[in-house]
Amino acid sequence: MSLYNPFKRQHQEPAPALVEGEDDKPIPVAALPEIEENVFIEAAPTAPVTATNQFLTNSTRQPSMDTPIQSANDNNIALLYTFMDRNHESKGYDDALLNPDTSHLNQNLEALKNDLIRTINKVKMFYEDFIQETEYHILSRSRSGMVDIVEELEMKKRIALGHMAKVKEIEQHAGQDEGDCKGMMISYTRGFKNGLAAISHHNILTKRF
Repeated sequence: MSLYNPFKRQHQEPAPALVEGEDDKPIPVAALPEIEENVFIEAAPTAPVTATNQFLTNSTRQPSMDTPIQSANDNNIALLYTFMDRNHESKGYDDALLNPDTSHLNQNLEALKNDLIRTINKVKMFYEDFIQETEYHILSRSRSGMVDIVEELEMKKRIALGHMAKVKEIEQHAGQDEGDCKGMMISYTRGFKNGLAAISHHNILTKRF
C-alpha cells in the first residue's frame, strides 16, 4: 500500500480542446498530430562519395581478423615449398579433361617449370636483401658494442645462408630436370594421362555395341 505524497504531481493527460457548437454547447476536438522536425527543417546534404572520402574512411577503419596481411616474410623458403607441395597430379587431371590434346601436355609442363623458376628467383631475391640488411645491422651494432645483439644477428644470418643454399640446390635441380622439379613433372604427367584414360573410358569403353 503506497502513501499519498502531496508534493508529487500526478501525471494528467492534456485536456482536449473545446469549441462551441450551434447550441452553445462545448464540443471536444481531437488534438492535432505532432509534426516532425524534418517537414520544416531541411537536412544537411550528405557529402558525395569520392575517392578521397573513401580513402579516408578505409584509412581510419580498423582491420578485421579476416583481412589478409601481406608481409615480406611471404617470400621466404616456405613459399617455394608451398608451390612444390601442390597437388600437381590433380592439376594435370583437370587440364586433360578441359583440353585432352596431348600437344598441350608439353606446353603445360614448360609453363609449370617456368612458374617454379620464377618462384625460386623471388625467394632468392628475398634472402639476398635480408642478408645484406643483416650485415649492415651487424656492422652498426658491433661499433656500438652490443655483443648480444650481434650474436643474434649472426645466428639469423647463418640461418638465412642455409636457406639460400637450399634454394640454389633446388634451382640447380630445376635446370637439370632432377630432384623436386622432376617429381613435379612426373606427378603432373601422371595426372594428365589419367585424365585422358578417364575420357576414353567414359566415351568408348562403357558403350555397348
